[in-house]
Amino acid sequence: MNNRILALLAAFAASAIYGANHTIAKDLMPTVIQPFGFILLRVSGAALLFWVASLFLPREKIDRKDWLRFVACALFGMAINMLSFFKGLSLSTPINSSVVITLSPVLLLVLSAIFLKERVTLLKSIGIGLGLAGALLLILFGMKEQPNAPNIPLGNLLFVLNASSYSVYLILVKPIANKYRPVTLMKWFFLFAVIINLPIGLSEFTQVEWTALSLGSIWRMLFVIIGTTFLTYLFNIYALKILSPSTIGAFMYLQPLLATLIAVLVGSDILTTLRIFAAALIFTGVYISSRKPKKRLQSNNIQH
Repeated sequence: MNNRILALLAAFAASAIYGANHTIAKDLMPTVIQPFGFILLRVSGAALLFWVASLFLPREKIDRKDWLRFVACALFGMAINMLSFFKGLSLSTPINSSVVITLSPVLLLVLSAIFLKERVTLLKSIGIGLGLAGALLLILFGMKEQPNAPNIPLGNLLFVLNASSYSVYLILVKPIANKYRPVTLMKWFFLFAVIINLPIGLSEFTQVEWTALSLGSIWRMLFVIIGTTFLTYLFNIYALKILSPSTIGAFMYLQPLLATLIAVLVGSDILTTLRIFAAALIFTGVYISSRKPKKRLQSNNIQH
């Protein structure tokens, strides 16, 4: 099996796990564990796993000039990103979270235009507008609350922050993704993430009645630590070495499909006409903004 197929399988597996995570993580919050305490548990468990995995690999030296980028990746990819998502999930619903996070390619395009001075065409601008309109529709006109979702508009707004911070992470990590092994990157990212999240999540972490946890709660926590964190970040960083960010972004469309299916089947969320319309706007916007102009078939234009 060649490397490209393995990378595609890794990207698919990551999206499938994320799709299930919207419902699995939601089931634990806020009754079993609060969101910020959950993130501290998540990054601490992942850091331990990555450091143990690194013991079986040759040690890599980090260039001094890259340390600041490592800290920034941890801040945007494992702190702001995770905190806003889990807090948003505790306030909103699995379907809303899975739909809004598909804005990442649109936000990545906006941030690339701002920081990397990439040109934004009229067509891409229309796509950006449609995507943001879909998100605003959910935030401003969606249901205000439902059982186990006390503040849906605020939760949806936090999902936008989550997608924005993840887009910044993708921009920051790309230059070093091919320079270091995935485990090397992740062990340092998550170590810094523990340090950053410790003062934020310690209070909620200590409130958990650890000795009274049910088996259902334990396996859900393990799924988030091992599956949603350890495996998905490893899969994505591996895929990013071989595939373009736009190819990886295409797999993001699997998340709302799987998340909606799981949430509806287990009865943790409902599908409404407004959500379908908002999702259609976001998907259309992402498709339009992600399209590449046709080029003449030249060797230097082919992506491998």
